[in-house]
Amino acid sequence: MKVIFTCGGSAGHVNPALAVAQVFEQHHSNCQILFIGAERGMEQRLVSQAGYPIRTVKVSTFERAWSWKVFRHNLSSAVQVPISQREAAAILKEFQPDLVVGTGGYASFPAVREAARRHIPTAIHESNAYPGLTTRALAGKVDLVMVGFPEAAGYYEGSKRVEVTGTPVREAFFSLTREQARMELGLSDSQPLVVSFWGSQGAGHMSGHTVDLVEWWAGEGRRFHYVHAAGRDYEDMSAELARRNIPVTRDEVRPYIDNMPVVMAAADLVICRAGASTIGELTALGKAAILVPSPFVAANHQYKNAKVLADRGGVCLMEEKDCTGQKLYQLALELLTDGSRRAVMGKSLRELAAPNAAQDIYKTLMTLVK
Repeated sequence: MKVIFTCGGSAGHVNPALAVAQVFEQHHSNCQILFIGAERGMEQRLVSQAGYPIRTVKVSTFERAWSWKVFRHNLSSAVQVPISQREAAAILKEFQPDLVVGTGGYASFPAVREAARRHIPTAIHESNAYPGLTTRALAGKVDLVMVGFPEAAGYYEGSKRVEVTGTPVREAFFSLTREQARMELGLSDSQPLVVSFWGSQGAGHMSGHTVDLVEWWAGEGRRFHYVHAAGRDYEDMSAELARRNIPVTRDEVRPYIDNMPVVMAAADLVICRAGASTIGELTALGKAAILVPSPFVAANHQYKNAKVLADRGGVCLMEEKDCTGQKLYQLALELLTDGSRRAVMGKSLRELAAPNAAQDIYKTLMTLVK
């Protein structure tokens, strides 16, 4: 069997595809898997780290604001569409897939669209509570639309087939207990661990708030272990911490968390955005969290993702406009000193989890191939 997964733009689009790819390999010893992403997308690093081959197409984003700069950018992106279609067609012709699955991001559009045009079985998966632009554009062309949230199913009434599957989480997230993960990280004391990240692209103001959080944390005696992934803001954050004379190690503030399953398993509290892939991981692990949704995403979909969890009591929701480093630090301390509250939050999250999502998606996809 030959399967193409196409995705890009963020880990939230890539990680679900990786999770399902692993399930295909479990069920088919001779399965050939190929990923298609963007030329400069972070998917190249994530897919390569997972051990899969990846091919690229030329794609660019479409901005929703209005200005002459945005107009010129969108015009340039539109010019690239037929180029990306030809590149996708060449890859499909060479690889001859039995199935093409898109999990979001602009990079997934040309391959899924071209596969549908060639009558190759096609499917898309939308992890967010509100569908992205690519998913909406492809929904009427593919054989199957899968969604992570039941609330999202209503947006696809004109599609051939819609299934609520949940969002798949890589098996590595289930391989370690908290105690085993702490041992692997070298944490031998009883201090809790707080993990934070805002995404690989950095987060502007939130990275500034994080510097303030770190200052409070260091100034009040480092009352918990702390790991923050700064993404592209790492150099700026490191420079600002040095300017304020706040000593941190590279393990505490780092560019990326490459061992995310281990770090998340060890965590007692997570502070992060509300991308669907991260929410899938939080619910699967039952990790109490403070979510600060990005206000700069389409249709404010991260807020809608976080609201689903907050309404069930699983997370604390803090909008970016209300956020400061001091507020984050004080709320973190409040949660860390209230183990019973975190236990209730974890239980609420696990009730929303779809731990078998990857297997369920595999079974659903196989109905297309058969």
